[in-house]
Amino acid sequence: MKRTVSFLLSVIIFFILLNDLNLPLNVNAKNLDKTKVHKVTKRETLREISHQYGNSKDELIKMKITEKEMDLLARLVTAEAKGEPYQGKVAVAAVVLNRLESEQFPDSIQQVIYQDKQFQPVDNGMINKPAGEEAKKAVDEAINKDGQVTDALYFFNPDETNSKWLRTRPVTEEIGNHRFAS
Repeated sequence: MKRTVSFLLSVIIFFILLNDLNLPLNVNAKNLDKTKVHKVTKRETLREISHQYGNSKDELIKMKITEKEMDLLARLVTAEAKGEPYQGKVAVAAVVLNRLESEQFPDSIQQVIYQDKQFQPVDNGMINKPAGEEAKKAVDEAINKDGQVTDALYFFNPDETNSKWLRTRPVTEEIGNHRFAS
């Protein structure tokens, strides 16, 4: 206990001295608290986990998404929503995020995007092109949005798809050339 108090006093004195000298301070700190790790089962939803730990579903999504996944999602939005209004780009990103919560789809952004026959840019290679700035901003907005952008699990351009099944899905909204469906 004495060592901990001594150490903390030394740190406080150090910061006071730095402050008095007006030196810029960059600190890289590690969290010394024990972090609780939760292993998600296939049957658990984000809503159930958020209730269990007292976090909102949106907070869990933000914690779960890596920079690599954000880039992948932004590349998908760039390819799928090129020429669409900004709100349509946000909604396309939201569809992928909605799929993370649904039991009908895989549990990671990468798995959702690369799921067989779900997104044309994966099939035609456009997913490999760099993401546009507007798409990156749209992904950030979809992730950080306080309310749902859309509840849709699907979107399609009726002029571009031949899928009879997609056309049977109940359309919840239209943004630009895309129809969003549940």
